[in-house]
Amino acid sequence: MKVQILGTGCSRCKLLEEHARQAIAEYHIDDAQIENIKDVEAIMRMGVMSTPGLAVDGVVKSTGRVLTKDQIATFLTRAS
Repeated sequence: MKVQILGTGCSRCKLLEEHARQAIAEYHIDDAQIENIKDVEAIMRMGVMSTPGLAVDGVVKSTGRVLTKDQIATFLTRAS
């Protein structure tokens, strides 16, 4: 499973990545890999106009807000 953090690397993007890592660890999602997408054009092609964004296996799940660890885990456990 590919967990994509969409954003240019701002503090909110880094916090979203941290929460994703916590969710992966706490829920023992061993097949998850985090990928940072910082290219603005690539982010826009995915339909994200407000960062940070979260995508799972290329499907955008959230934009413009920092999800909690548990909110992210909901997306990840449904995908596995």
